Amino acid sequence: MTDKLLYAIPRDKGSFGDIIDLLDEHPEVKFVSLVGLDIGGHDTDEKIPVGRFKDDIEKYLTKGVQTDGSSVVLPNISELNDAKVDIIPDLSVRWFVDYNFDFAEGAGDSSAPVGTLRIPSFLVHNDAAYVGSREILRNAAERFAERVKELAKAHPYVYPAMGLQGDDEIEDVTLTMATELEFWVKTPEDKGDREQLSTSQELKEQYWQRTRGAVRTALEKAILLLEKYDFGTEMGHKEVGGIKAKLDNAGEYTHIMEQLEIDWAYDDALQSADNELFIKYLIKDVFRTCGLEVTFMAKPIDGVAGSGEHTHLGAIAKLKSGKAINLFAPGCEKKDFLSPVGYGALMGLLKNYEAVNPFVASTNDALNRLKPGFEAPVCIVTSLGHSVDMPSRNRTVLAGLVRDLDNPLSVRFELRSPCPKCNTYLVTAAAYLAMLDGIEAALGAEKTSEELEKAISKERGEEAFYLERDRAYRSEEDVFVKYDPVEREELFGDAPATVWENISAFRRYPDKLSVLKNGDVLSDKLLNSYEAATVAQWATELQNRLIPDAMSLVRSCVKSHTNETGTDLDEMLWREIEALRDYLAKDTIEGKCLLTRIKNELSDCAYEAASNLQIEMQKNTKLLRDTYLEYKRNIL
Repeated sequence: MTDKLLYAIPRDKGSFGDIIDLLDEHPEVKFVSLVGLDIGGHDTDEKIPVGRFKDDIEKYLTKGVQTDGSSVVLPNISELNDAKVDIIPDLSVRWFVDYNFDFAEGAGDSSAPVGTLRIPSFLVHNDAAYVGSREILRNAAERFAERVKELAKAHPYVYPAMGLQGDDEIEDVTLTMATELEFWVKTPEDKGDREQLSTSQELKEQYWQRTRGAVRTALEKAILLLEKYDFGTEMGHKEVGGIKAKLDNAGEYTHIMEQLEIDWAYDDALQSADNELFIKYLIKDVFRTCGLEVTFMAKPIDGVAGSGEHTHLGAIAKLKSGKAINLFAPGCEKKDFLSPVGYGALMGLLKNYEAVNPFVASTNDALNRLKPGFEAPVCIVTSLGHSVDMPSRNRTVLAGLVRDLDNPLSVRFELRSPCPKCNTYLVTAAAYLAMLDGIEAALGAEKTSEELEKAISKERGEEAFYLERDRAYRSEEDVFVKYDPVEREELFGDAPATVWENISAFRRYPDKLSVLKNGDVLSDKLLNSYEAATVAQWATELQNRLIPDAMSLVRSCVKSHTNETGTDLDEMLWREIEALRDYLAKDTIEGKCLLTRIKNELSDCAYEAASNLQIEMQKNTKLLRDTYLEYKRNIL
């Protein structure tokens, strides 16, 4: 029956009557849901009976539905006394049918799962202001396209640099994007042993290995289902993290703890973000039907490789002649790495990254992954390749250049810092706005590819066009091996350690933030709303989740030796453990412990102080965990 289901409605939907006819042909679609995304990346979902939707389809598709503005994350925009928010359908993108495979109607061969048509939508406040994440990405893409067309027309020198005649003007520009979705899968209630996971990772026992049992079944089911939706699934495979599952007496695998990745085809930026949002739901549902839990957390297990969502960013131009070109590709692949547009885009992303990063790493979980080691991209640096005629991949940089000499349309940048729980809409919008600033500078100065390569390859302390004098921006080395932490910070900037440090970049780098505000894509009102939402989420999670987790760790570290069974080493380690436990979690008349001090600072909205204490908490909990592990190893 699944082969007869309706999986998607394409961009070219026809008239309202055509949509009704299609829904009539597929009675398995019982509901319609308008999917808007707030500034925090949360999507709406409701159940409109399909009959009611068809009866008043013009109203639903032009005026949408109204929601309680207090139920979406739009601080400083939609408040309790000003909460009119409408969800307006986007008619320009694909719509997807979300099936409940636990609920089927009919009998025998006519049985079909109940489906909900999910329509990507916009959020509109007070009938005027578009205020959600989808709108921001749409507006960023439109601004990028219009400005690049204007710049190319004003500076036609760039055409020969892309191998074109100057009179063949750009008619349209499409931002192309795709993400690599990594995630952890496990059997319910199982918890991984960090030592086992770390050892397996070092030995590369899981990476690209053959899947088994329920994991294999779920992965294959997920890929086949994505194919039915025509996402252009490219592959699914094991990632680096995981341990070997156990086989029980019934021949079933248990204690599953594995990291996987699924990739699919490129599309325009807004459609790609919509695709990813829906695909994550599909993956969770499919794996659950196989008795497995999926998490898209960036760092679900401390000390083990986290899950990234490497985001590939490109730009394709359609010329008036009908030809399509890659704006980032040079006219001669064997002579230059990039066109002037490509160099400008990369330089803009790197120079302004401090203002982009608050959208990339907006949670404690995201920043837990972005630490040195495990190929985590913490340095604002790029790699182009050791030579023009030999494309290479440096996995230690923030933004890498991806090239295929046989396919100029494939030239793109791989932004390696996002994670699966990022708001892809805002990450992509901010990245392209930053790129546009560099393109405007490069083309405005009519710099050649050769001049721009020299600029982006400059040494720290060297004056160069557009980029900052006291920074370096390119390295073909393993930046974690070549440079020590002090050198990395001097060359490529200091990576923020907390969400508060990261979001504070909006105030520390006003010039870089102003780049994102050009064209009013990200207005002060939207930026203030995003900052308020991010700070509130960080403070709430720190207060109600991270501090209790730290307290649980403290309480789990119990004495396991006696005077008769212990050694002098046991006694020494236990004294260190006791001191750490008291410092972290034990109040006295004379003073408050670290966890209490963090709570107090949060209560007083002293976020700078709370952020500094959070760093201290992270350092001491890691020391406690490691010391207790060493202690337990010596207990017989």
